[in-house]
Amino acid sequence: MAEIDSDKSENPQKERIREITARLFADKGYRAVGVAEIGDAVGLGRGALYYHIGSKEDLLYDIVIRYIRDLVQKGRDIVKTCKDPHDRITRLSRYLMATIAGNLAELTVCFREADALTGKRHNEVAKLHQEYQDIWAKVLNEGAEDGVFRELQPVALKGILGMYFYSFLWLNPKGLRSSDDIADIFADIVFRAADNDKPAKKKKARIA
Repeated sequence: MAEIDSDKSENPQKERIREITARLFADKGYRAVGVAEIGDAVGLGRGALYYHIGSKEDLLYDIVIRYIRDLVQKGRDIVKTCKDPHDRITRLSRYLMATIAGNLAELTVCFREADALTGKRHNEVAKLHQEYQDIWAKVLNEGAEDGVFRELQPVALKGILGMYFYSFLWLNPKGLRSSDDIADIFADIVFRAADNDKPAKKKKARIA
C-alpha cells in the first residue's frame, strides 16, 4: 500500500473528519453533500465543525491536494532514481494503483470531484495533474529517444492514464487481485502499446 504523509499525529480530529467526508463525497458527490450532513456524520455541531475545516471547499481541497502532490513527488523520485524505461513504467504503475487501492474514497474524490474547486485552488490542482501527466510523457519520450519505445500520439497517453484514473469505478481493494497484480497488467498494456518492435536506435519523440 502506498504510504501518504498525513497530519494524523498533529490533528487526529481533522484527519477523522477528512476521512469520513471523503467517503460522503465519493458516495454522493461533492455538490450533493451539505455541511449539516458532514456534521451529522462526524458527530459535531456546525460551530465545532467549522473550527476544524473552515469550509466545505476547504475539505475538498485538503482531500484532493495531498494525493496529487504525493503522486507528483513520487513520480519525480522514480524518474530521478530509475533510468530503465520499463522499470520506470512498472514503478509508476504500481505506486499509482497502490495509492488508489489504499485510499479509494479519497482518490475517487481526487479524480471525479476536483473540478468543483474554484479560483487559485482549481488552478493549482489542474497544474499538478498536468505535471503528473508530464512525468509519464517524459518517461515515454525518453524511452522512445533511446529506441526502447516507439513514438506515441499525445492522445495515447491520455488513454493510458485514463485506464488508471478511472479504475476507481470498479476497483475492489479486497478483491482477488492485489494492486500490484492490477498495476502489472496495466503496465503490460502500456508496453504492448509502446514497445518498439524495430531495432533499437536513437530517435526524437515528444508527447506534449
